[in-house]
Amino acid sequence: MSEAQDEQIVFENKACLVLNKRAGLSSQNPGQQLSGGGSLLLPVHRLDMPVTGCLLLAKTREAAAFLSSAFSGSLVEKRYWAIVESPDRNDLPESAELIHWLRFDRDKNKSFAKENEERGCKKAVLRYCIAGAGKNYLFLEIDLITGRHHQIRAQLAAKDIDLHIKGDLKYGARRSEQGGGIRLHAYSLTFPNPLAQNEKIEVKTLPPVMDALWTAFSQAMVVKTPGVIT
Repeated sequence: MSEAQDEQIVFENKACLVLNKRAGLSSQNPGQQLSGGGSLLLPVHRLDMPVTGCLLLAKTREAAAFLSSAFSGSLVEKRYWAIVESPDRNDLPESAELIHWLRFDRDKNKSFAKENEERGCKKAVLRYCIAGAGKNYLFLEIDLITGRHHQIRAQLAAKDIDLHIKGDLKYGARRSEQGGGIRLHAYSLTFPNPLAQNEKIEVKTLPPVMDALWTAFSQAMVVKTPGVIT
């Protein structure tokens, strides 16, 4: 039995709010989609359309500038959950830092990860650890260090890693997900408060639809770090 919900505000103050984005919602104009265009909600970062989770929106132009600067200055911590197809390889480290160089192909709307620096590529860094496993899947907890186009999807699918997020046909998954989403969820954001100097805000949210796989993931996280998931 799964529990579904519409977009849910999981944090809000006078300057910004964090939405638990569902799969299929564009992060470029969420105010128009959520309120018919009547509210000033300015995205300060992006989540791919098939990705769920923490989406930070500014409620004023001043807050948008402040938060955009925080993202550009690496002052925001971003943690994701990913359910990936069990790999054929048996030498995957339990945890690692992945460094690649990403080339974005605008015509294909796809990023390609290279092991070595090449002209026109941007450096991409993430850290992952294996939080648990199901019969056919691995549960990955990911700290996103840089913020490139399709970064997690492209780095995991790189030839030297060869991991594929469940449902992500664009990056090599075997089958699509019902509803067109993929099993990548922006679980937490930690960012500076536009209203209070030197204060940070941390927001965590479970996936909008807690089916058997996501429930197994969250239970694995409780075992890995007792008391973290509530």
